[in-house]
Amino acid sequence: MTTYYRDPEVSISSTGVRINGRDLRLDDLIQVWHTRGRRSWGTIAGRGAVGFAILTPLVIGLLAVAVALVIDASTSTTIALIGGGVLVGLGVVPLADVLLERVDRSYDRGSRVREIWARTPTGDLLLLSTPDAARFGRIYRALQRALEPATRR
Repeated sequence: MTTYYRDPEVSISSTGVRINGRDLRLDDLIQVWHTRGRRSWGTIAGRGAVGFAILTPLVIGLLAVAVALVIDASTSTTIALIGGGVLVGLGVVPLADVLLERVDRSYDRGSRVREIWARTPTGDLLLLSTPDAARFGRIYRALQRALEPATRR
């Protein structure tokens, strides 16, 4: 027996599939396909909010430097404004790393619900529904490998 994928909810092997407590033999799967649900605008808005959180301090820092160079102020005031602008701009760097990691994970998960369906002798059956794009890809590819004619004997 070859195991193609295994996690607490899903197990795909050369003998069958177990998804969410439902056991199916590979021979029972007449056809397998996937669908994508509607886009989650909440996820996209969250990505935009993270981008805004990164860019706001940078814009403020650039504005401080621009104001320092444009206004006719004393040398100490100009240096203070430029120094403050640079510090605000640099202050966002540690925060930006954390926020960009969050954006990366958001893209890994995806912004849509993905579903795996199967046609069985008893009718169409929803095997899996998940918003996690990376997990969906691993499970669907494992299911394809298990169903390849060369592996089904």
